[in-house]
Amino acid sequence: MKLNELRDNPGAAKKARRVARGPGSSKGKTAGRGIKGQKSRSGVAINGYEGGQMPLYQRLPKRGFNKPNRKDYAVVNLGLIQKFVDAGKIDAGQPVTEDVLVASGLVRRKLDGVRVLAKGDVTAALTLTVTGASAAAVAAVEKAGGSLTVAAAAATA
Repeated sequence: MKLNELRDNPGAAKKARRVARGPGSSKGKTAGRGIKGQKSRSGVAINGYEGGQMPLYQRLPKRGFNKPNRKDYAVVNLGLIQKFVDAGKIDAGQPVTEDVLVASGLVRRKLDGVRVLAKGDVTAALTLTVTGASAAAVAAVEKAGGSLTVAAAAATA
């Protein structure tokens, strides 16, 4: 077998229909566009246009609202904090602040503050000071013998 003998299987490759190439092509003259009218011409952009009737996307009710001044918190789970303590990246003996979490690499940036959630287990007695925390996270840290303080002033610092 040589490269010049390679062929597709019969019927595997179907030739594309060439439109507007004469009457013998079965798509000659108007090329399947019909006669006259906007859609028979080039440069047509009528997606969503309903002939002057109010388009569907404008008839449907608009829902929802995005608060322009909403707070965007960096979210951390307790399980991840415990993992970083076990790895030695966070010292459990020292108070753990938002700056410590950023320095350890657990949080990339503080944004409007750090919020702690209760996913995962915590065994170390941590002294956490963050902008926000869920009630379950506070309970889990206190159960492990630590304390979790929510400091609103840390968000502006």
